[in-house]
Amino acid sequence: MKVWLVLRSLLFYVGYSLSMIFQSTSATIIGLFSRQAAYAFCLAWCRFGVWWARVCCGIRFDVTGIENIPPGACVVLAKHESAWETLFLQSLFSPSTTVLKRELLSIPFFGWALRLLNPIAINRGEPAQALKTVLRQGGLRLADGRRIIIFPEGTRSRPGEQLPYNVGGAMLACRTGVPVIPVCLNSGDCWPRGTLIKQPGTIHVVIGAPMDSTGTSAKVLNTLAQGWIEAERTRLRSTT
Repeated sequence: MKVWLVLRSLLFYVGYSLSMIFQSTSATIIGLFSRQAAYAFCLAWCRFGVWWARVCCGIRFDVTGIENIPPGACVVLAKHESAWETLFLQSLFSPSTTVLKRELLSIPFFGWALRLLNPIAINRGEPAQALKTVLRQGGLRLADGRRIIIFPEGTRSRPGEQLPYNVGGAMLACRTGVPVIPVCLNSGDCWPRGTLIKQPGTIHVVIGAPMDSTGTSAKVLNTLAQGWIEAERTRLRSTT
């Protein structure tokens, strides 16, 4: 059985890598003429990656609470357990901007196209400067009507692991007055950190009710979001 999982995972990575080269090169060329068309092309590739994981590895998904997504700008604080949600959430919350580590932009092919999504790239080694970047650039993106996707743990966590939540996302919401949308998922059960082998199963994505950022502090808002996400993750672990 494990051999079969390895073969399926290898097939996924072969197709994923080849499609990444094609997508990145094509999107870069398209971007010379229309950034909007290039953005749409990148989103299509994100959807392809999610579909390809289902075809090759049997990774399905279901979404609860999609009615909680507001029509306008918001800050999305999401659990981060795998690369899967970096693909899925881009299209789910489109038009969106993701906060990510700047090293990703230097990856050949992938980084080229990633720039077309207009991300907020930060240096995690300089937290004070990173916070300023998130607040400054995030404010501009929100004013433009985009949804900002932030993984407050800063890195992927393992199922059952609780990492500290950075307050930057909540601070951005409080300063701009937009709501926080908490998102919980269990992608680490199918796409575990530290191994190339993917496990078949269903990734459950739960979108919480909007949290009002007005009249509260960033610390309190961050604690509320973390509490909801981790409680929901515990529930998913006990029911799936």
